[in-house]
Amino acid sequence: MLQRLLSTPDDAVYCQLTYDPKSHWLRTKWQGFVGPDLAMQGGVASLEMLNIYHCPYLLNDNSALEGPWFDSVYWLTREWGPAAARAGLRYVAHVTQAHKFATSFTATPVHMLFTAFEIQLFDTTTEAVEWLSSCQSQEEA
Repeated sequence: MLQRLLSTPDDAVYCQLTYDPKSHWLRTKWQGFVGPDLAMQGGVASLEMLNIYHCPYLLNDNSALEGPWFDSVYWLTREWGPAAARAGLRYVAHVTQAHKFATSFTATPVHMLFTAFEIQLFDTTTEAVEWLSSCQSQEEA
């Protein structure tokens, strides 16, 4: 496994990016309070890893976040999403912030925000892993 840790100026880890070459998954685990600048840095770091490893599967885990989350839907849909798709991303399992149900993620259906790859929202990591594993099984069949 290859790992990259992103830290705040006071050295608290706010994003852990882990690439597993065996499963060909990239996992991002966000924690604590993440302001817009740190969120953008984490998004850029995930793109860097996607470009290096060309993995089609991303598990993005926001379950340990505190406070409001990065709200730049424009940047995510217009820049991050297309760049991630060009790097080979095909499936995203997004675990929502604890106590924020997946159905309340956005007023716009998520399938309309990201059209270059499939994304599903989950309340638990277990559900996200099951879905991403099923996507991988279908691809390999």
